[in-house]
Amino acid sequence: MVWIMLLLGLVQGLTEFLPVSSSGHLTLFSGLFGKLTKAQTLSAELAVHVGSSIAVMVIYRKKIFSMLKKGNRKYIFYLILASIPAGIVGVLFHAQLESLFGGGSVGFGFLFTAVLLLITQTMARQQTGESLSYKTALSMGLMQAVAIIPGLSRSGSTVFGGTLAGGNREEVADFSFLMSVPVILGGALYQCLFHGGGGLSFPLLGLGVVSAFFASFVALNLMKRVIARARYTGFIVYLTALGVATLLFRFAI
Repeated sequence: MVWIMLLLGLVQGLTEFLPVSSSGHLTLFSGLFGKLTKAQTLSAELAVHVGSSIAVMVIYRKKIFSMLKKGNRKYIFYLILASIPAGIVGVLFHAQLESLFGGGSVGFGFLFTAVLLLITQTMARQQTGESLSYKTALSMGLMQAVAIIPGLSRSGSTVFGGTLAGGNREEVADFSFLMSVPVILGGALYQCLFHGGGGLSFPLLGLGVVSAFFASFVALNLMKRVIARARYTGFIVYLTALGVATLLFRFAI
């Protein structure tokens, strides 16, 4: 059980912020977690998502404290605006979205993410970028809602949305990570309230939180550099190969 929590935290933490889709990778790794009951799986997922959110809050602690201290209502409004679409989609279409996990849609999601990254890379190198605006926040929020589909990267989709709206690379990166906190924690709370939880000891849950935290910390800092340079070629190649392999395994084999 220990190695399962450790692996789950590492996989979720790395893939949550790198543009490769955490939901897609957790679906691929789902066979390794077969020893967990439904309640244990839910508890484990809640723990690792909390770990990822803590990593964001630690890295952006100065920005968060400054925003709250100065009462930056505009930025807070942008975060709320960007969180609404995913919240609506998650609540209204939860059952339909869950049915997509484990199907061929994951492979298509990987391929679609690769296309988004290719477009993002091309656009980002041709524009200087504007300051964060409601247009950027709404565009990123809509793409975050679309990224609930397994295989479609949340970070890759939101960065695409921000770039499409003409946003500055660094501001888009910061906002993409910060807007993940209410969605991740909100989704975890929704699962806990309406689908129950429990089933794992606190030490095991703590291991999941810690492993996801450190993996997320590494992924966040790496992704910030990737976005600043707008170099996604490695991820595009990886996702294309993974998407094709997933579809071949699903439909051919």
